[in-house]
Order: sequence, then structure tokens, then C-alpha cells
Amino acid sequence: MDQQQILIFDTTLRDGEQAPGFSLRTDEKLQLARQIDALGVDIIEAGFPIASPADAEAVRLIATEIRRPIIAGLARCHQADLDRVAWALEPAERGRIHTFIATSDLHLQAKLRLTREECLERAVESVWYARQKTDDVQFSAEDATRSDVDFLCRVVEGVIAAGATTINLPDTVGFSTPDELRDFFVTIRERVPNADKAVFSAHCHDDLGLAVANSLAAVQGGVRQVECTVNGIGERAGNAALEEIAMAMHVRRDRMPYTVNIVHKQIFESSALLTRLTGERVQANKAIVGRNAFAHEAGIHQDGMLKDRRTYEIMRAEDVGAPWNPMVLGKHSGRHAVQQRCTDLGLDVEAGELRDVYRALMAIADDRKVLTDTDVTEVVNDVRAASAAAGAPSDAHA
Repeated sequence: MDQQQILIFDTTLRDGEQAPGFSLRTDEKLQLARQIDALGVDIIEAGFPIASPADAEAVRLIATEIRRPIIAGLARCHQADLDRVAWALEPAERGRIHTFIATSDLHLQAKLRLTREECLERAVESVWYARQKTDDVQFSAEDATRSDVDFLCRVVEGVIAAGATTINLPDTVGFSTPDELRDFFVTIRERVPNADKAVFSAHCHDDLGLAVANSLAAVQGGVRQVECTVNGIGERAGNAALEEIAMAMHVRRDRMPYTVNIVHKQIFESSALLTRLTGERVQANKAIVGRNAFAHEAGIHQDGMLKDRRTYEIMRAEDVGAPWNPMVLGKHSGRHAVQQRCTDLGLDVEAGELRDVYRALMAIADDRKVLTDTDVTEVVNDVRAASAAAGAPSDAHA
């Protein structure tokens, strides 16, 4: 694998769909899988087959139709889970069994009621069993970043020896900071003797709002697969947002000289489709895909944008396939933006009119959040009507 190539593992259909309010029907999952394929991701995690018959059928259907990317299915370290994933992935051009078990003492004691040795044995046996069904096996150590490092290294070494080709060390509860996570991956890769035989992966959650920053830091620590979701959906505060990771690497190639296979112009459509299918809106100020991501209301910003877009935009809406309508008129807008909107609407407002039009619009804006094109047109007509009335002779002098 090219060391500058970062694989994008999309888990929108698995981790993302598990979030409250984001569940999808089988036909909707297939529709979204087609779009995620068009987006260019390397791996689609299509679901958790043991969770329900419908989820298993959805994974099998996606594995049948979507041929370019690797199709992955999730399984706990249990034979029944692994068998179910293997069945669902039978039609896949390239299938991956993704198996996991928690490795932190907190999870082992409070949730699984397992000793460390029992955990290690189960992880190794499950990876070995999965390798009898496919050459592509990913192992995840749930809650890895809160696990004892010595024990975690033993687990990683053991599952690689058993045949795991990808090692995912998740920040399951979004606890880490970027510098900490970078050092974490450096340490694990240095201390595990057979680390060079597997691709390391990061799966970061956004509980502290650091999922994307942590994912990028993990790449600096040697990770070559990043797990993420469209719009950053997922459990609790969500996962690292695919669109943010892809565009960060695109815009800041000077700091992150890596390549991804993402088709940037498909980003907005992927976000929009997910929103339509789930009915869950994206927050207005969401980076890359929010409705305000390329919008400007402040007068100083609008003036700069009219002169050169680069003054306040580090990327273009067109780059991600989003519509570009940057000038939002509101109470912070300046006269240049008002004049430009009038021109765009075919209203040639003269300098003398502009002052009155601007004042009238700002008076409306004090009571509203956004001014519409209808507001602009009506105000211009009102100003012109008032001007015409003021210039007409009165009845007394007729």
C-alpha cells in the first residue's frame, strides 16, 4: 500500500444508522450505498448482520449490487456473528469480516465479565475463524484508547499473528486529544513486533468535538485507514465527518500530503441524500455541507467576496458539488451586497435610490433573520413609488 494513500472506511450504514432517528429501510440503505459508492470510499461497512434479519438481508443486497469498494460487515467475537457476516458477504466482489471485542479493563469488568486472558483468547480465536472464510479480516479493540497499553499490544500482536490484516483502535467514547492519539498510535506500532503486517485504522467519536482532529492526528501517527460517516452521524455526538476529513486533506495538502479516493463533487449530494432519507437536518453552520458553509451576511465579508472570493473562502462550494449563493442579506449586510442583489434581480438601483433602499431593508432586517428577494423587490418598488409621489404636483397647484 502507498504510504501516502489513506483508505476511507465509511460506516454511515452501520455506526451512523445506529444513532437514534437515523434508521433506514433496506431499500433506503441500498440507495445510500449507491451514493456512497459514487463518493469514492474504499470500504463500505454495510451493517451489523446479527442485529436483525433485515440488517443481514441489507448487507447481502449491498454486497450483491455494489461491486467497486470492499463491503464489510460487523461481528462480535462470537461464532454465530461471524457465520452471519460470512453469509451476508457471500455475493461480494471483495468482502471484509470486521470483528471486535472490548479491551479496556472498564469494559471487560463492567460489561463483558471477562478476564484479560479470556479476552485475548476470544479475539485470537475469532480472527482465526474469520480467516477461514475470507482473506480480509479487520479486528477492532473497542475502547482501545482507555485500555492498558501493555495488554493492548499483546492483543494486537496476537490477532495479527492469527491473520488480521487491518487493526482498528477506536477512541470509542471520544476521550482522546489529538496529540495523545498521535502518540498512542506511534507507541502501539513501535511496540508490536508484527505491526508492519497490518494496516492500522482510527475510529474516532465526537463527544468532545475532536473526532476529525483526532483522526487527522492518528494519520500523522501512522494510521492509513480512517473510519468516518457522512455528516458525522453516529452514536451519541457522532463519528468523524467524512466530508471534513476529505476536504481538510484537500485544502491543507501542505500540512497533510496524503491522498484519498473521495470524489469531492459528490460530497454535497451524499449529505443531501442522507438528510432526505432520514429526515434529520444538518446544522446550518456544519463545515462543508451546512447551508451557511459558503454564505456571508456581514458587510465586510460581503464586500471582500464581491472583490475576490479567496478573501473569505478557502474552498469553493462548487468543489463539493454544493450550490453557491453566498450573499445572505440581513441586518449585518453592507450597501455593496444590497446593490449587488438588486443588480442580480435586474433592478438597476441608482446611487440616490440605494441609500433609501438600504435603510428600508435594514429596518425590515431588524425584525427578521434573513431578507428575501421578494423583500428587496418590494422595497425598491416602494422607494421608487415614494420618490415619484414626492416629485408629482399636488392638487392645490393643479
